[in-house]
Amino acid sequence: MKKILRTLAILLVIFIALFFIYGPSYIDRSKNKVTLTGPFPKQSWYDSIPFIADLHCDALLWNRDLTRFHEYGHVDLPRMQQANMALQVFTIVSKVPVGINIEQNPSNSDQIGLLNFAQLQTPGNWFSIKTRALRQCHDLDRLARNSKGSFRVVTNKRELSQFIADRASNPKLTAGMLGLEGAQPLENDLGNLDVFYRAGVRYIGLAHFFDNEWAGSAHGMNKTGLTPKGIELVKKMDSLHITIDLAHSSQATISDVFKYHTGPLLVSHTGVRALCDNQRNLSDAQIDEIGKRGGLIGVGLWETAVCGKDAAATARTIQYVANRIGVDKVALGSDWDGAFEMHFDVTGAPLIVTELVKLGFDRLAIEKIMGGNIRDFFLRNLPE
Repeated sequence: MKKILRTLAILLVIFIALFFIYGPSYIDRSKNKVTLTGPFPKQSWYDSIPFIADLHCDALLWNRDLTRFHEYGHVDLPRMQQANMALQVFTIVSKVPVGINIEQNPSNSDQIGLLNFAQLQTPGNWFSIKTRALRQCHDLDRLARNSKGSFRVVTNKRELSQFIADRASNPKLTAGMLGLEGAQPLENDLGNLDVFYRAGVRYIGLAHFFDNEWAGSAHGMNKTGLTPKGIELVKKMDSLHITIDLAHSSQATISDVFKYHTGPLLVSHTGVRALCDNQRNLSDAQIDEIGKRGGLIGVGLWETAVCGKDAAATARTIQYVANRIGVDKVALGSDWDGAFEMHFDVTGAPLIVTELVKLGFDRLAIEKIMGGNIRDFFLRNLPE
């Protein structure tokens, strides 16, 4: 009996060790797949596009060394350089309910706490949404320090302008910004907005997959609008030049933001209902209102956003937004590394260009869509 128990104990220790060593990367590999692998064909002028950018990537969630090339997942620095990607906004996923869906989710479960446990993060990350979100902010700073000068974090207009100038002579230079996917890391304390501002966060989605203390989610149980504290949050974000991201917001929240906020808006990753009808996507009236405000709409790459998994589906949605509110108000909002199987990783960005050419966009318009609009939006709206 003692030998059996000893053997079982050894097997248990081995299992636990293997879980912590291989479990997190297995989850990453299984969630962030691609159906196509490169190298991908490019337009002859693709590598001379001066500024390619994307509004939404969740790579910081996976505890992946982004200085190294990976054969799984969607984004890392070597692949950004291969794709001529200048700027990627890295968004912070801090809490996701078990069994998430686009219809209705309660807030009483937390997959990210379990993932942080499996990643051997410190206990504070297991239990505090704020702590784990700040850890991802610091991870982006560490990425910049470890990149040997090939990556930097942008937090204001001066830094972005300097990056643009420096990249003109060094096309391999890359940069990142930070966004929050849902305001729940503020932990019901408006004072924490200053904490995340100092950590570099420059846009915040008010809600993610569940209703929170600030706003209703398109996927929440009640789908309410801004709470009284949410109205205060919107006003303080405006004073700090932190842009509001309407992605995942309920219809009531979007209407309330239009009512209480007059500043710039973006939707970091979305689709449009006219082409792909579901509650995750924008109505024509919402698109029009964002356009009137000089906002920016990032079009996604995943099936729920564009009713397709290929570059052609994304390009059609881009065309719809451009035709409706102008080619200077639409951008890429991929949702790379967002726990979806994508048609391609960041190195497949040339496929989007090819599809835009097929739809009749000229080079100047394509350069705007592929990143010029993101560059110009943040040059206008980042803090000084």
